[in-house]
Amino acid sequence: MTITNQSLLERRKAILPTGLGVAFPVFAEKAKNSEVWDVEGNRYIDFIGGISVLNTGHSHPKITQRVHEQLDKFTHTAAQIMNYECYVDLAEKLCEKAPISGDKKALFLTTGAEAVENCVKIARAKTGRPGIISFVGGWHGRTSMCMSLTGKVLPYKKNFGPMPGPVFHALFPAEELNITEAQALHSLEMIFQADIDPSEVAAMIIEPVQGEGGFHQVTPSFAKALREICDEHGIVLIFDEVQCGFARTGTLFAGEQLGVEPDLMTSAKSLAGGYPISAVIGRADIMDAPQVGGLGGTYSGNPLACVAALAVMEVIEEENLLARSVEIGDKIATFLKGLNLSTIGHIRYKGAMLAFELVDSDGKPDAAATADLKAKAFEKGLLLASCGMYGNAIRVMVPLTVEDEVLQEGLDIIKNILTA
Repeated sequence: MTITNQSLLERRKAILPTGLGVAFPVFAEKAKNSEVWDVEGNRYIDFIGGISVLNTGHSHPKITQRVHEQLDKFTHTAAQIMNYECYVDLAEKLCEKAPISGDKKALFLTTGAEAVENCVKIARAKTGRPGIISFVGGWHGRTSMCMSLTGKVLPYKKNFGPMPGPVFHALFPAEELNITEAQALHSLEMIFQADIDPSEVAAMIIEPVQGEGGFHQVTPSFAKALREICDEHGIVLIFDEVQCGFARTGTLFAGEQLGVEPDLMTSAKSLAGGYPISAVIGRADIMDAPQVGGLGGTYSGNPLACVAALAVMEVIEEENLLARSVEIGDKIATFLKGLNLSTIGHIRYKGAMLAFELVDSDGKPDAAATADLKAKAFEKGLLLASCGMYGNAIRVMVPLTVEDEVLQEGLDIIKNILTA
């Protein structure tokens, strides 16, 4: 029997829950760098990168080799049962690179959501307080606590309540959303006045560049204001770098560009080039707050993922991917501006973490046009993803290792659709 996308889709529909959505009706067969082929041999240029997981591309040979070597040794012991050196190696290297001064420690988990949840646990253990403040439009994961922190209802929170608390959402400042830094700080003050005293707040969590929320960027001035508020009230400041970290923004961590140090930070997605691992990195005195046995997880810091992450760090340095990220972002932004289309609204980017909005004739968010672009791009062999509070932003997460000609081919597809 010949395997087709349609036959596999029918099997999928019969056995998988409706809530597990899928963007495209095809099944991957193989992938290399920034290209994917489905089971019928159709080729696609990948501008999604596994949702910003593949900054070093599909199946990078160095990463694959390291994983093969580890496979021949062992695949699992549980890091809380028997130690292995690659876990310690990776912790040392991350602490060396993290934009936090002084003594640091790191913990490994499996998913970005787990990293966020453990930040909450660690902050509560350190402060003895319950409250958490996050921001409108923020995305922090799909577990119950992370859904509570996430500042976007559809489709992530609807029908899943009640959410764990106490969690409160302040406004995220963004010119494109007509929210100033003063308004955002005022909303934070109103939370302290109306909802929870700052003495009861354990942590404040924010993405240096929002992911699902639309790639809006924290400014150095706003980060400084948050740092001052947290210092004044003894609140732990958390930078969630699950999506914006590991070279996506032109620095290893996006927070490096803010001139402000967090107390704790998360990493995941592109940390290991497609292998499941996440990290919490933070000040040693805060990281040591939980009691022995209070942190961990069965698969946390899996050795295959640890060696993959070590290889990723080598690839980023050897292939100059920080500079390449800036080059890609500048090239895409210049290309989009050069189209001179009234249907393209705000273009936001930091390195190769870029989003552009589609708007109607009145300059209003055009989610329908965004969906149409994604659909037509797929038909022409380009994978695109959207984001934003209004569903009208296209986010580009192409591997930083993309070949120039493949990148240009993808951009030309976008041009041909939008100018047709």
